Amino acid sequence: MSDQLKSIAFTAVVALVCSLMLTAAASGLKERKLRNVAVDRQKNILKAVGLVDPGEKVPVDRIERLYGENIRCYSLDGTGDIVTADSNDGALPVCFYVKERQPAAYILPVNSRGLWGKIHGYLAIENDGKTVAGFSVYSHNETPGLGGEIEKPWFQKDFIGKKIVDTSGNFAPVRIAKGKAAEVVAPDKLPNVVDGISGATLTGKYLSGGLKDLLQEYEGLSKQFRDGAVTLPSGS
Repeated sequence: MSDQLKSIAFTAVVALVCSLMLTAAASGLKERKLRNVAVDRQKNILKAVGLVDPGEKVPVDRIERLYGENIRCYSLDGTGDIVTADSNDGALPVCFYVKERQPAAYILPVNSRGLWGKIHGYLAIENDGKTVAGFSVYSHNETPGLGGEIEKPWFQKDFIGKKIVDTSGNFAPVRIAKGKAAEVVAPDKLPNVVDGISGATLTGKYLSGGLKDLLQEYEGLSKQFRDGAVTLPSGS
């Protein structure tokens, strides 16, 4: 065999071995990657209801334990009634923070437009159906230092205690101001508005729109909570 053929054969064998190694590595890491994604979402659900502090480094086993002990997830029909513990086509996913077998808060999945892509996170509402319990973000493409501040504790903490109804009890979704809320919003609107991010007006605008659409979609469930008419399935 000529030197040229030997070189070609050697290159082909190396390429084949590398390809097999990469395929094996990808297959072996797939399960770990999927688990990491699931744990990250669980952590953000826990953050939204205050069971994990923003910025806190929590071991995976603790996240899974807290989630298993406190969170129950279901699906809702178009009127806001709980229909199943599994997601069905056309049903809305929702999770509940359960204390002593009663819902202390409900957690809604945020899937909002952002300036550069989708913003994914969770918005938790207290069991009065009116008050925001917390907000978290687990995925976004916003600009670091500008719109990317939506992932920072200072921004997320400002959602706590805000309202999704006005002073008359009518639907009024929480939204983000263009600057400091107290400086640009009338006093009677302040309960529904969080401080904006300097230099990130469009991120705030798009996220406000996404939260409005989300809360409108789940308004049936929120009304049931305001009326004290929510009961979780037996065994929760």
